[in-house]
Amino acid sequence: MILKVINHPFEFDMKNLCTIFFPYEKIKSDGEEDIVIITERADDTLIVDARVYDKTLKKTHTTSSNEDVATAMSVLLYNVLSKLLGYKPAWGILFGVRPAKLMHRFAEQYGEQGARDYFINNFLASPQKTDLAIEVMKSENKIISLSKENSFSLYVSIPFCPTRCSYCSFVSHSIERTKRLIEPYVDLLCRELVETGKIASALNLRLETIYFGGGTPTTLDAPLLTKLFDTIENHFDLSNLREYTVEAGRPDTVTAERLTALKKANVSRISINPQTFNDEVLEEIGRKHTAKQTIDAFNLARKYGFDNINMDFIAGLPNENLSSFQNSINTAINLGAESITVHTLALKSAAYMVTRERTFDLTDRLTAADMVDYSNNALKGSEYYPYYMYRQSKSLANLENVGWCKQGKDCLYNVYMMDETHSVFAVGAGAVTRLKDHKSGKIERIYNYKYPYEYIDNFDEIISRKKGITDFYNEYK
Repeated sequence: MILKVINHPFEFDMKNLCTIFFPYEKIKSDGEEDIVIITERADDTLIVDARVYDKTLKKTHTTSSNEDVATAMSVLLYNVLSKLLGYKPAWGILFGVRPAKLMHRFAEQYGEQGARDYFINNFLASPQKTDLAIEVMKSENKIISLSKENSFSLYVSIPFCPTRCSYCSFVSHSIERTKRLIEPYVDLLCRELVETGKIASALNLRLETIYFGGGTPTTLDAPLLTKLFDTIENHFDLSNLREYTVEAGRPDTVTAERLTALKKANVSRISINPQTFNDEVLEEIGRKHTAKQTIDAFNLARKYGFDNINMDFIAGLPNENLSSFQNSINTAINLGAESITVHTLALKSAAYMVTRERTFDLTDRLTAADMVDYSNNALKGSEYYPYYMYRQSKSLANLENVGWCKQGKDCLYNVYMMDETHSVFAVGAGAVTRLKDHKSGKIERIYNYKYPYEYIDNFDEIISRKKGITDFYNEYK
């Protein structure tokens, strides 16, 4: 598609809004295409002129002296595209990752009711999504208040999985291709943990949460997991630790030996993620396990004493219908999972050929919206509440990912990450350390190399970059 931005500085906003309506399209600034969007400012007049295949629409808006022009241009584009395509994304013109954090800022400025009105009237968000943002904001605020000025969290990246799922966008490699890298990777990861622990100790920081993610951390066998757990215990002060999470995301990696290792390390929260309880869909997305294996893994974790288990699901998976998705959510509720996270499928444009019929076909978007609405209602009706939320670029219908939990079972790490509450020291391939200064709000990032082989080959450079943590804290002390 072609997007032309004439005489105004809001190209970023225009591109993001176009992505909401045309998630499969590559946006260009010139050429010959079937979709052409022209946005223009001429003094006080805003103009949007759009052609989508054989449909055209042009609208104008005259701005007032105190009007936010960026918002006005976004609203105008939203109205044109929603009219042409025949549907209104429920989050209106909002495209950011953290709608609850934005709600928090507006609530501080205008009060809760004022913020609600602003979301609905200015951003065109639906009342339902607006109220969800308010609920999440309130839940997050309780957790955020636990963090101290010297608090930090630790993220440990295990970028290996039994197989790679077709929808995955994370740094993750199947063990069939990278098995030879696992032991040297863990050896170096332990060295990075030791160095990171020394820095945290020297800065007198308070470790609040630990999170093992990936990938699938339980792809590692029990001795390697124990090696990592022991390294953390020996080189970090765990006396203030509130939460210790390990993603046992793939049910086919949940074994008695691994659960014993987790329990011995005092891991307090795990994820066993089915994504769906439909075996046909599991096969379609490249998961080499069945729905029954997920249930068996869940029951085995219960047998080993785990009383805080999360389950992840994805709305909009290939070949998943509403009834099948409803069954998946109901199954997790009936199992008694302490938290249930509902994601919306993030789209991959490279795997899709755009045509006129597909541009105007709303089936996938409407079905995903029905799935998300069902999960919201079913979970709220079963005494779960939304405690954190984020959104991804190119998610179906611009919908959200929401973590729901039972009372007192919130994942603190998820909230601290999404709110950017305090520093997160991240170790491993693809890990990004995020440093936060509480007084100024300044955030800096330190990046590790992305892939395991890069991590191994450039380990000395990774250790060298750790000095940036100390430099940051000394600058903003």
